[in-house]
Amino acid sequence: MHATPDGEAELSLVVRLPWEDVARLGQEAGRLASQMQRPVTLDEAVSHRLRSTRSAAHARPAGEQPPAVAAASVSSLPSRPPAEQARQAIDRINGTA
Repeated sequence: MHATPDGEAELSLVVRLPWEDVARLGQEAGRLASQMQRPVTLDEAVSHRLRSTRSAAHARPAGEQPPAVAAASVSSLPSRPPAEQARQAIDRINGTA
């Protein structure tokens, strides 16, 4: 972890995600890129998702539990072979699905 010049902290970690979640992050990055009129990385999409969830959690009434970030973005999909999951996720990210 280290401090950034804008007064925040940066933490690097490795997270293993199913391909479907990677595809959703790609879609989020595409949506943000359209909104911001510039390219957006998956890292930025994750940060935006975490910040918007955190902001929403702070706005909740006392005692109400914030939603889990992972649960909000993961759907129940039937199991497929990993190679097929990867191909479909890449197609979604590239917008060819």
